[in-house]
Order: sequence, then structure tokens, then C-alpha cells
Amino acid sequence: MTVYSNGKANNGSPAIAEGETLLEVSDLKMHFPVHKGIIIQRQVGAVKAVDGVSFAVKKGETLGLVGESGCGKSTIGRAILQLYKPTGGLVSFQGTELTKLNGQDMRRMRRKVQMIFQDPYASLNPRMTVGDIIGEPLKVHNLRQGKAVNERVQELLALVGLNPYFVNRYPHEFSGGQRQRIGVARALAVEPEFIVCDEPVSALDVSIQAQVINLLEELQDKLGLTYLFIAHGLAVVKHISDRVAVMYLGKVVELADGKKLYSQPMHPYTQALLSAVPIPDPAIEKRRKRIILEGDVPSPLNPPSGCRFHTRCPIAIEQCKIEEPPFVDYGGGHFAACWRARESLDLLPSPIEIDESAVMTAPKLA
Repeated sequence: MTVYSNGKANNGSPAIAEGETLLEVSDLKMHFPVHKGIIIQRQVGAVKAVDGVSFAVKKGETLGLVGESGCGKSTIGRAILQLYKPTGGLVSFQGTELTKLNGQDMRRMRRKVQMIFQDPYASLNPRMTVGDIIGEPLKVHNLRQGKAVNERVQELLALVGLNPYFVNRYPHEFSGGQRQRIGVARALAVEPEFIVCDEPVSALDVSIQAQVINLLEELQDKLGLTYLFIAHGLAVVKHISDRVAVMYLGKVVELADGKKLYSQPMHPYTQALLSAVPIPDPAIEKRRKRIILEGDVPSPLNPPSGCRFHTRCPIAIEQCKIEEPPFVDYGGGHFAACWRARESLDLLPSPIEIDESAVMTAPKLA
């Protein structure tokens, strides 16, 4: 058994899977200062949106990142791409430390790391045509000039399942699913290796969600992409992810292979999330027992001492209130930060593993 602190091993390396590591996040912190005063302002605290998170993503895999709203998922994605300047920690991509790059060097690095944003309506400039939106990164990075820009834009539109002749249309002429495909095409324009998918399907209808997820999977196989897939729905994450990390109040509380996490969750918070996922079988659903969490999520401005989940945990003990649990490898790369991880499955109702029928599915795109 390997013991980790804040997701890191005793030697300082983050919890990773076997294979070539593409991205390594070590003790990442993102604290937003809170000020008081009108004329003379002073800092009176900080919102600890991300507070000591470590993980690694290997080349070609999809790491799912799940948790409640406000737990810090999207903040991690933005901090990785340096859209937010991290308060502390390191973000290494192919051996290059992103947190130490200046503006010009980071702009060049964004050829390799891109982002698909959550809101397909707010992320596209309504004053620009689709051709301008997708062609802009090609011009910024001097990848195409003149007519070659339009030709490449048409190729990208076809790649994401849209009509290549839509180049002169504006975002308001498209549905939400089509807009998200445009966002995907824009991210692919510079031929990146790693993409942060920041809840790319949460604003879409269920049937459209399936189409976009199938598209992302096909693009990954075709182009050799690596994803950090951020989402709320555990069923969605299982469908696309190789490994899954569960976040609570700024920290990763569990990380494991997708199948193992869904069949044998070791953290009470993960078990509670799984118990809330509906199973499309009335007989199974009737005999399931929900794990109802009491109380509200504590404020990241003043998080609880010890284990941050202890205020809502149904099996918390006195040690949970005092001492923060280490991130422990319980075998096979299954990490959990819980003092009662080994006994949690015996103490709480066992969640029934989610099968593919619980995931909204759609025919694969041609």
C-alpha cells in the first residue's frame, strides 16, 4: 500500500497510471482573494477553489473529473491552460513547466493544449462567421494563409459532422449541438495533443449529448488525442473515460480505473454520487437504497478541518474531524482519501454498478 499526501507519493510524484505521461499536475492550488473596503481595500480571506490537487494524464487516455457544482473542476481546467494563474503548484506538459512560461511562450504552447468550453452559446462570438471563428487560430499561429484558411475550415467542419458550406453562417443560425461541434472544430484547428473538455455536453439535450460524446471518442481514435473530461454526470463520464477522479470542495478524494471505481467505490462521497444515478430497470431501482447526504456543501472560503467531507459523511469518526486523510493507493492504482475507505462498502448501502444502459446512447456517427 502506497500512502500519498494531497494526491502525491512520498517521493513527490503524483498518482499516475502506467504509460507515457503527457500532463502532470502537482499540488495545484487556485485561491481567489477576498477583499474588504471601498477606498482602502485589504484581503480578508481567500476562496480555496482548488487546494492541493495532483494527478497525471497519460498519452491517449481520457481522465474523467467529476463532482458537485463549485468543487473546482472547471477551475482546474482553466488553471492547466493558464487562463487562471495558479496560486501554487506545478503543471508540466511533456516536461515543460507551464506555470513558468511568459505570455508569448504560453501562446505557442496553446498549439498543443486546447479547451472546449461548457456553454456553446457564450463561447462563440456572435459577430463572427463560423469561418472566422474556426479560422482565427489558424491565422494567430500562422498555420494557414489566404485561401488555405477557408479550405482548412471546411475540412474541420466536415470532420465534426457539419456541412462544409456553413462557413459564412453566424452562430445564431445553429442549434446548441451544432454550436458545440463548431467549438470542437475550433479546438482542433491547431492540431493539439491535449484537450480540456469543460462540461462540453451539460448544456445540451440528452440525445445530442450522446452524439457529441460519440464524436469526441471518434476524434480521439482518429487523431490520437488526450482528454481531461470534466462533467457532472457519472454515467456520462463512465462512457468516455479510462480513469475517473472524484472531487469534493477543492480536493480529489478518489481516483481509479473507471470499471473499478463504479464497481467498488471506496470513498463515501463517491458512493453517494453513484447511489443517485438512476438505473433504467424498475426492479433494480426499487430495491436500491439511496445515500442521502445531509447539510450543504461547506464554503471554500472557510473549509472544514480534517477531512473536508466529514460534515456530511454518514460514517465519519472523530479522527476525520481532526486530521486530513492521506491519498492512499489501495492497489491497482485505486486511490482514496478516507480514513474508513476499506470498511466503507460494508457500512454503506452497496451501489449497483452502472451499465451502458444507464448512459444515454446514440448511433455512432458515420
